[in-house]
Amino acid sequence: MKKKLLIIIPVAIVVIAGVFIARYVKVNKEGHSVSVIGGADGPTSVFMAGKLGGDKKVEKASFTQITMAEAMEKFKLDESHIILDVRRADEFAEGHIPGAINVANEDIGTEEIKELPDKDQLIYVYCRSGRRSKEAASKLVKLGYTSVVECGGILDYTGELEK
Repeated sequence: MKKKLLIIIPVAIVVIAGVFIARYVKVNKEGHSVSVIGGADGPTSVFMAGKLGGDKKVEKASFTQITMAEAMEKFKLDESHIILDVRRADEFAEGHIPGAINVANEDIGTEEIKELPDKDQLIYVYCRSGRRSKEAASKLVKLGYTSVVECGGILDYTGELEK
């Protein structure tokens, strides 16, 4: 009887643990799992955190960085892109790359951007010096945009400006 119990008890624990994980543990896009079962009522509370998925590598979405000179060459090759100026409206009005649209970095948050409806559209992002464009590019990627290219600042732009 003891030998049977030595086999039955570990099997029962594994089955119960499997049912528990399947029912309560949720896995996010990055493969991380965090679950809290119960309330903060002492020893009966359970908190689990970990990474599930074994050796699967999850690629984090990111943006590409190029120089303004490289961007200027690409602007000539293909017109199926958006040039996004993330400076303030007053800075944009002083002069911007021809054809650019303006959505200030400060206005990019967690909500959809009506000026950028196609999340797969190629978007070149610039600002004055390159700091805000990096921030904005990162925010766009977090919003689900898949083809974001950060190209620095208008200070490095050598073409004619539009006003």
